[in-house]
Amino acid sequence: MKLKRRNILSLAIILSLVIGSIALTGCGGKDGEDKTIKVGASPAPHAEILKEVKAELEKDGYKLEIVEFQDYVQPNKALDAGDIDANYFQHKPYMDEFNAKQETELVSIGAIHYEPLGLYQGEKKSLDELAEGDKIAVPNDTTNEARALLLLESEGLIKLKKDAGLTATKQDVVENPKKLEIVELEAAIIPRSMSSVAMGVINGNYALSAGIKEETAITAAKTYANIIAVKKGNEDSEKSKALFKAMTSDKIKKFIEKKYGKAVVPVF
Repeated sequence: MKLKRRNILSLAIILSLVIGSIALTGCGGKDGEDKTIKVGASPAPHAEILKEVKAELEKDGYKLEIVEFQDYVQPNKALDAGDIDANYFQHKPYMDEFNAKQETELVSIGAIHYEPLGLYQGEKKSLDELAEGDKIAVPNDTTNEARALLLLESEGLIKLKKDAGLTATKQDVVENPKKLEIVELEAAIIPRSMSSVAMGVINGNYALSAGIKEETAITAAKTYANIIAVKKGNEDSEKSKALFKAMTSDKIKKFIEKKYGKAVVPVF
């Protein structure tokens, strides 16, 4: 049976559309992915490390776009909303707490480094100088506040409830011999508030950003390893694999060790 002219024309149009669709998919890379990886990060050391990662990703044909955030909330919100492909600024306990509170589903694809959480000099230069009623600033986000309080406890300044753990707040302080005033502040603000407190517990990245010297730390505790986070379901995507591979290369490890010394320690 001969096909009518109109049917032949329709078939030709359909075939051209199918071929065009295949061609477009092929241009996007595997599984239709584009080749740009957008990562949210704190300015230091995270964004600085990512800048070094750009060249590593280019070897695999990817372009890295870095989006800097000044706090610990927005990068997770941006990741959950799909505005970025990954973020790099937090440790897993913080991410787990965020997931529980915000009902998000963010997951880790691997750990990169840890930063010491330090008790730094403010108006007072040593623990012996602390007087009754002195103020000590601590981060106000759940896991970092708990770790700050545990650091103070390890120095004998306070004592916490036995079961306080990583959800501890100043309400869990059961012994405070010097009646120290625990001042809860946003982590990013503490470096700028040191002139108004006796001492402050500062996250390593914010100490770096503020140019606070390592030798002004009175004592320090190793924080949990900072991770690369992605939205659940993207753990095995080509972008995630390429990003983790680039960030755990020998070149990046040497860069971190040379630039930051003891302030930032690679874990890969």
